[in-house]
Amino acid sequence: MNKIRFALSTIALTGALLFASQQPLAQSASDSARNPTAQQQPVQPDNQTSAVNAASEKMFKGKIVQSGDKLVLTAADGTITYQLDDQQKAQVFLNKSVKVTGVLDASTGTIRVKAIDPA
Repeated sequence: MNKIRFALSTIALTGALLFASQQPLAQSASDSARNPTAQQQPVQPDNQTSAVNAASEKMFKGKIVQSGDKLVLTAADGTITYQLDDQQKAQVFLNKSVKVTGVLDASTGTIRVKAIDPA
């Protein structure tokens, strides 16, 4: 009798686990069926992407200095310091006044460097 109860409870547990694992799959399939664009992101043509990047590129003037183990750009008036994502380009201009062309990530204070030129 105990063997039968054990077998029945095992079957019931297995069935419950199978049923529970199927619900999220069905739900996600129905969500994507209702909103077919939810998983697809629009792709911008290259000419639009470069136009957006060019519009957000700026020129920053200052001096490349060592700050800890990183090279940074300190603004000409000394009030702002920017992190630089291209340490190799910056190394050439250590302790020199420069113009950095790039895109500023305001959330991190980091300039994605396109070019560094002497000021």
